[in-house]
Amino acid sequence: MEPVQTTSPLNVPAEFLATLVEISEEINSSLDLDEVLKKTATLVKRLVDYEIFGVMLLDESTQRLYHRFTIGYGEQASKDWQIPLGQGITGTAAATGRAVRVGDVREDPRYINIIDSVRSELVVPLVVKGQAIGVLDIQSTQVDYFTRDQQSVLTLMASRLAVAIENARLFERVRSQADTLLVLNEVGREANSILDVEELLRRAAELVKRVINYQILGILLYDEATNVFRHRLDVKYGQSAQGKLRVTANEGVVGAAISSGHPVRVPDVTQDSRYFMVNPETRSELAIPMIHKGRVVGVLDLESPQTNYFTEDHVQTLMILGAHLAVSLENARLYEQLARDEARMDRELTAAQRLQNALLRPVPTVDFGLDIAARILSARQVCGDLYDFLSYGTQQLGVALGDVSGKGSAAALYGAVATGILRSLSPHKLQPAELLRQLNQLVSDRRVEGRYMTFCFATWQKGRRILRVANAGQTQPLLWKDGHVEQLKLSGFPIGIFDDATYDEWSVKLSKGDILVFYSDGLTEASNREGKFFGSSRLIAVLEKHTQLSSSDLADRMLEEVQEFTEGGAITDDRTLVVMKVK
Repeated sequence: MEPVQTTSPLNVPAEFLATLVEISEEINSSLDLDEVLKKTATLVKRLVDYEIFGVMLLDESTQRLYHRFTIGYGEQASKDWQIPLGQGITGTAAATGRAVRVGDVREDPRYINIIDSVRSELVVPLVVKGQAIGVLDIQSTQVDYFTRDQQSVLTLMASRLAVAIENARLFERVRSQADTLLVLNEVGREANSILDVEELLRRAAELVKRVINYQILGILLYDEATNVFRHRLDVKYGQSAQGKLRVTANEGVVGAAISSGHPVRVPDVTQDSRYFMVNPETRSELAIPMIHKGRVVGVLDLESPQTNYFTEDHVQTLMILGAHLAVSLENARLYEQLARDEARMDRELTAAQRLQNALLRPVPTVDFGLDIAARILSARQVCGDLYDFLSYGTQQLGVALGDVSGKGSAAALYGAVATGILRSLSPHKLQPAELLRQLNQLVSDRRVEGRYMTFCFATWQKGRRILRVANAGQTQPLLWKDGHVEQLKLSGFPIGIFDDATYDEWSVKLSKGDILVFYSDGLTEASNREGKFFGSSRLIAVLEKHTQLSSSDLADRMLEEVQEFTEGGAITDDRTLVVMKVK
């Protein structure tokens, strides 16, 4: 007796229903979309012996179906074909939410020929909550290959498969978003650590590649000098080059992103009049403006040889990345500008240093009966200290040492002006008190707010061996005479404060071996790590200990003692001294 075969109300054999239960358990056991689709292909094969299999999913942004998994298609065919919703047999099934079975595709005008050998096709929509998310598509090279029962079985299976696919897609999207956020966080930290624009651009190309697998990338930056956006970097299929094109805010897809301040996504550039052809192979384009403080500072321009390549997820991801890069690029640009300004300033300061050194007169070569040495150590490239020698013929010499308030280029410029005025008085052969009075008047006529100069001036008469000294607020000179050191108690108002200041003058007759030392407060106020000053008493001790040295050796020894006291610390104030020893 033959067994009786029972069927479901949908005319599905009972053994098929048992297989469906097994299939449901299988496909719902994983949240990996690739694994779900691979299992689906295997399980469908147990129910319907197909030759060609495909799962197409719907891209909601473009309303096109694309192949997510295929068997029996050529690799290029499965990548290139995208079917608009409502077109073709697959598009019809997705749009209507109903299965479509075609016995001979050659007689159906809806058929879009991808594989020439196909004769019959069965397409079942994958529906979740009343909305098609894609289709399950099987094909055969035989006419009328698929049956109504197979359609019913596949319809039942598709309802379960759709839920499994949607769950896997949601999980894949959440996982992808989490991975992307981690990458973006890392990208932001890394980009912010780069302060060289060219290096940042190269690194940006690598960072973008981590979040989207582009084929062509261009990075444009705003050029303030020409008011255009200039290609600073182009990457084509992994090969980078310096960009040469320039774009204004109304040119092409990039110009649209610049003018609107919003991303511009073009699924098919051949259908968009804004597209400006640079790469003939391009089929889709995505332009992301990089915005800093409401201003577009650059554009990320991505292109692909595939239509509909860029998605809304790409847009959101690259907008976040673009914001990071905008800040990093602006920081790098500002740093670059600062580096250029500093380089220019260094060049100017170096030139100023050479000029200042040229203004410092060397120790006189005329024999005035003195062994003379002069030293100056600047706290910066240029300094506010100065010394000078005025020749009053062959028998008389003027010696000056000054210290301008403040430091750096402003003090150096003020000192240069004072030096010029001092030398203009040289032909008058003025003695110290009168020279300081006239120097003060002339400098006061050119008064600069907040600037003044302490100044000490002496004249030496070789034949009579008479030294005359006057002081305008400068540190009190040291005199070694008769076996001990005396600090000359001379005072006076600094130069450039009071117009009518007058100065006292002190004179003395010197003998062979007597030593006079002019010095700035950069020596005595040099401090060690404990904050203690070197002080005048230590300087006096150095002089008392080394009177047998030549002026040059004595000057060097004094500076060495100061440096040793500060334990090699940086010079914080200019150190200047002039040593004169009677022959």
